[in-house]
Amino acid sequence: MTTIRPFEMSDLFKFNNINLDHLTETFNMPFYLTYLSTWPEAFTVAQSPDSSLMGYTLAKAEGVGSLWHGHVSAVTVAPTYRRLGLAKVLMEDLERFSEQVYNAYFVDLFVRASNKLAIDMYEKFGYVKYRRVLGYYSDGGGAGGQDDDDDEDGGSGMKDGSEDAWDMRKALRRDVKKKSIIPLDHPVLPGDLEW
Repeated sequence: MTTIRPFEMSDLFKFNNINLDHLTETFNMPFYLTYLSTWPEAFTVAQSPDSSLMGYTLAKAEGVGSLWHGHVSAVTVAPTYRRLGLAKVLMEDLERFSEQVYNAYFVDLFVRASNKLAIDMYEKFGYVKYRRVLGYYSDGGGAGGQDDDDDEDGGSGMKDGSEDAWDMRKALRRDVKKKSIIPLDHPVLPGDLEW
């Protein structure tokens, strides 16, 4: 049986099977440690019966007023455990404590515009494309696939190797009128982001 538990510092030495994958963003060690010390309840791991790590969620709370929300920095599942519904379980756990612990209005995340598989998955989870962020990813390391635009640069919007992101959101109960998920009618630049 899979166990969802808080991420522990020693897990940093055990998650290569999850992170060594082209679909997974890997961050530097201080980034993980900051989340672990500041938002420990939002950094969770899925563990298999043999104690190997199956996936994790790296998240936090941020914003002010009606923009107070849970933000997903990473949700990832090891290739051997994909297509089992584990990402859905991890996201539901995050959404639950974003409501119950943070009293957030919504949960948001950024996803590469070219990562159609992930976009489709998040839409099945109830997320909507809130706004397109031009040139958000500057490493040129797209996850493959095509986004919903048929332009020659794979939907990046840029010719310099950068790639656009979709800011995807899911409203929570506190956002009774669902104002947080009304899509913007124009793209934004990374410098325009609030957080």
